[in-house]
Parts: sequence; structure tokens; C-alpha cells
Amino acid sequence: MNYIKHLTGFFEKVAIDKSLNPTHVSLYIALFQFWNCNRFKNPISISRDEVMRISKISSKATYHKCLKNLHGLGYINYEPSYNPFKGSHVYLFNFSDDLKPIQKSERKPKIEPLFEPLFEQALNKSCTSDETSSEQALVPSINYINNTNNLNIENVSNLNEQAKKFEEINNFQLKNENLKEEKSSAKKEEKEFVVTSSIVEKPILEEVKSYFQENNFPELEAQKFFNYFSSNGWLVGGKTPMVDWQAAAQNWILNSINFNHNTDTTPTNRPKHLNTTTDKDYSEPL
Repeated sequence: MNYIKHLTGFFEKVAIDKSLNPTHVSLYIALFQFWNCNRFKNPISISRDEVMRISKISSKATYHKCLKNLHGLGYINYEPSYNPFKGSHVYLFNFSDDLKPIQKSERKPKIEPLFEPLFEQALNKSCTSDETSSEQALVPSINYINNTNNLNIENVSNLNEQAKKFEEINNFQLKNENLKEEKSSAKKEEKEFVVTSSIVEKPILEEVKSYFQENNFPELEAQKFFNYFSSNGWLVGGKTPMVDWQAAAQNWILNSINFNHNTDTTPTNRPKHLNTTTDKDYSEPL
């Protein structure tokens, strides 16, 4: 049995049959592999798991459905065994007989045209046709040519419209991106302007001392205030630039007052009667 002609005949039938899908073709090729291993002898005993593994079918319902469809369409003859210890039998038919060449006496004589047509298209016969070495010349009619020209014009116009729509979409996206970038840059500029405009000039030591004196506070605290903020670049909390140094000085005064008040009023839990002097007589009782 010539398996090349058999497969050629099978695929010729598949090309015509619209009821088959890729799963049917995959299942038939798996069955053909079993038939090949059995040296093309019928029937062949198949195992469902093996056939499903080779055909890449993962569903048992799909496997049985496709097997019954191939049986009903005449591609195979399926005989289920319904016995888990005995495989089912499948008969495969030889499709190589469908590709027998036509005898020369049965072929129609070639009629040459009196006038050579203006439009002529020569098509080579494919490997799935009935004849092996023949060519067919198709003479398109004027209506066919006009229809194809109209279709080509419509296709070109559709492509142009699609290109215009694509350009419009791209331009719209670019505009949106540019607007977003402009807004973000504008926000950054506003923040920078607010920060720079809110920063005041740094005070000198004399101004700080006079302000502390006006609030009846010693110059030592004014010196501490000035040295502290001069060392960190006049930043509040080490991060934010100082906006009003007088308000910061007022907070410094309040905090220092509270701190001194807390240090003065902190109670001591140490009992006073345990205090001793250097000349204490340890022979005396407590």
C-alpha cells in the first residue's frame, strides 16, 4: 500500500469535506500511525489513552465524538469493545485508489482556440487534483475584470481610511501626552516659585539679639538660636526652608521656657534623711 498516495487522497477528501475540524484530522493521523505500525493490516486494536496522547486530545468526550464522526462520514469503521481489558477495533480504508490516473482514451481532446485571448491565466495543477500533468487556462470575462478592479479600488480606499484613522489616533495620544507633560511641568514651576518666594532673607545676629531682648529673653538664647539655624542652613526640621525667623524664634522662646520650668519642678524621689556628710559617725543608729 502506497501510504503517500493514501494520505494525499485523505487530505483531498478533507479539503472538500466542510464538516471536519482540526481535531478530526489529528485523530485520523494518530489512527494512521497505529495502522502503519500494524503494516497496514485491518483491523487494528487501539488504546484510548495512547490515541489521545498521540493526537493531543485531552477530553474523552471530544475523543469519542470525533471517533464517531469519522465512522459516520466513512473515513474509518469503528467497532467498540466496551471491555477495559480488550482494545477496540478500527478498520481504515485505502484512499490511494481515488488517485488513479485517467486513461488516455478517456481524456477529452484538447481544443485550441481560433484566436488567442487578450487575458489568459495558466494555473498549474495541484497535487490533489485528478490529473497529474495538465494545465488549465482561465479566460476572465469583462465583468469579472471590472468587479476585481472595483474591489481593488475599494480595498485601497479602505486602507487609506484606516491609515487616516490611525494617524488621528496617534496625534490625539501625542496631544494628550504633551498636555500631561505641560501640566506636570507647570505644577513643578509653581511649587518652585512658591518655595523660592516664601523664603525670606536670613537675619543677622544683631537682629536676633534685639528681638530676644524685646521679649525679655537673654542674649545667650539668641546666640544659641542663631548658631543652631545657621548650622543647618535655616531649615525647619532639617528639611523645610524657614519662612519667618521671628515665628521660629518665638517657638524657641516658648520651648526654652517650658524646658526650664520642667527642669526646675522635677521632683526627686531620693529621701533626704539618707544624705550623709563626710564626718558622719557610723556607730550611731539611723
